[in-house]
Amino acid sequence: MSESGQFQLGTIGALSLSVVSSVSIVICNKALISSLGFTFATTLTSWHLLVTFCSLHVALWMKFFEHKPFDARAVMGFGILNGISIGLLNLSLGFNSVGFYQMTKLAIIPCTVLLETLFFKKRFSRSIQLSLSILLLGVGIATVTDLQLNALGSVLSLLAVITTCIAQIMTNTIQKRFKVSSTQLLYQSCPYQAMTLFIAGPFLDGLLTNQNVFAFKYTPQVLVFIVLSCLISVSVNFSTFLVIGKTSPVTYQVLGHLKTCLVLAFGYFLLHDPFSWRNIFGILVALVGMILYSYYCSFESQQKASEASGQLSQAKESESDPLISVENGPGIATDGVPKAPVWNSNKDLHA
Repeated sequence: MSESGQFQLGTIGALSLSVVSSVSIVICNKALISSLGFTFATTLTSWHLLVTFCSLHVALWMKFFEHKPFDARAVMGFGILNGISIGLLNLSLGFNSVGFYQMTKLAIIPCTVLLETLFFKKRFSRSIQLSLSILLLGVGIATVTDLQLNALGSVLSLLAVITTCIAQIMTNTIQKRFKVSSTQLLYQSCPYQAMTLFIAGPFLDGLLTNQNVFAFKYTPQVLVFIVLSCLISVSVNFSTFLVIGKTSPVTYQVLGHLKTCLVLAFGYFLLHDPFSWRNIFGILVALVGMILYSYYCSFESQQKASEASGQLSQAKESESDPLISVENGPGIATDGVPKAPVWNSNKDLHA
């Protein structure tokens, strides 16, 4: 199998793993929070990260991947920023209506596009922008119901969007800049993320729920669901870094909205959540946007690959004839007129 084929297969595998694990953990956490009353989301996330780090440490000990240390300050800053973004998202949900929180999540894609355009000079074609707009419209129709604004909630949502966008862009940038795998980056950043949330989690959860996580009654059923949630989180965290590293932060957010649509559908069929024609219409519109985004991304990547291979073949053809050499550089233009190659007569005679 060619290298491009292996890359595409790996990307499809990463996307599939992310969808399956994320939908599974949402259903598990929904049962834990709604049915069993364990509402301490930030503290639970810190436990997820601790279990992920321990799992990766065992994998390292078994030599499933190689430890590759790099810039310690970058890892620390990245890990703490990731932890802060998770905490801010939970605060945004706590201080805003569910509808405004969904709008906050929708705002992550345009914000990411804006940041990558301004600071990384990345260009998004009109087709990609159109498909993203259709996607966001569909998810908005399906999920956004009430929009109750308040000053504190709006500030928290803005900070959550900015920190989440920067953290996801850094996930992609660090892997490429330092040439580390998603597993290596996750292993080194996990302790900082976990420590940030482990310290802030009980305080934030107490602020949002008026309950103490340490005073909660942990029944065997609650403990089983917590352990199950932590085990699934290993796959969620690993696939998140893997998807962003193999694709882009924008693609990861598109995938996140696909998960939202799947969670709505699973909630209706498995948990008998209320469902309306508005939800169905919104999901269908979102799916159209996702299909268009996937098509245009695939088409543009193939176009870039064909252009790169064409340039490479032209370069090889120009170097293949040893009888022709160019004096003073290869055909440098003077006053807009290309300079023709010059025959080296001495070389021709000696040949």
